[in-house]
Amino acid sequence: MDQITPYCPQFQDAMEVLGRRWTGAIVRAMLAGRTRFSELTETIPDLTDRLLSIRLKELESEGIVTRHVEPTRPVRIEYRLTDKGRELADVVILLGDWAHRHAPPEAQAQYAAMKAAQAASAAGAAAARPAESATAEPINQT
Repeated sequence: MDQITPYCPQFQDAMEVLGRRWTGAIVRAMLAGRTRFSELTETIPDLTDRLLSIRLKELESEGIVTRHVEPTRPVRIEYRLTDKGRELADVVILLGDWAHRHAPPEAQAQYAAMKAAQAASAAGAAAARPAESATAEPINQT
């Protein structure tokens, strides 16, 4: 895109989908490799099961997410980004970079502490279980 026009209906439609509360966080978590409902609720603070269910259905209807049911006992359900959803990676990374640059110092400190806690938790979890193959490749982001 060479020039920004004053109004674009496709842009407005995209912002209305992605701008809904928690939708950006859900897409970001999925880009980072989270595919299970429980992983998403554990990853995103304050996101209720009901609202996650609503948002996943909306993302599915927009063609951003697909729902996969594995007929095991118990049934295993995974949510995966489609090609359309994975195309959002660059947008999510750029928006995250922008947000970090413009965050107040106390928010930056809070984020650094959260990242450190997540890294410690992940290291402890990895040490406690044998290596397993990943179902989704996470997108690297700062």
